[in-house]
Amino acid sequence: MVTIYHNNRCSKSRQALELLQKHGQEVKIVPYLTATPSVEELREVLAKLQLGPEDILRKGEKLYKEVYATQHLTPEEWLQVLAQNPVLIERPIVVNGEKAVIGRPPENVLSIL
Repeated sequence: MVTIYHNNRCSKSRQALELLQKHGQEVKIVPYLTATPSVEELREVLAKLQLGPEDILRKGEKLYKEVYATQHLTPEEWLQVLAQNPVLIERPIVVNGEKAVIGRPPENVLSIL
């Protein structure tokens, strides 16, 4: 089963979900804004993405610009920020077993099927 960290209000997230379903994937949808991943879950997803916390920050978000843009945080501190402020997590993130990808563009999800 493929897991998608999904925001239904995001067109890229909806497109990625649609692609997964069109390719016959059984999909577990995690509405990450309300079912916020824990620090440990984020750590696991980042390991699968082979990225650091700063690599999945939504730097265009108002919260980032107003509060965090000038912050020099450690990776552990960024993990805490992401767990407390899921709006800052890039979307969608799709996980398939030990592989994961950010679905921007949505076609990226096909690379881990």
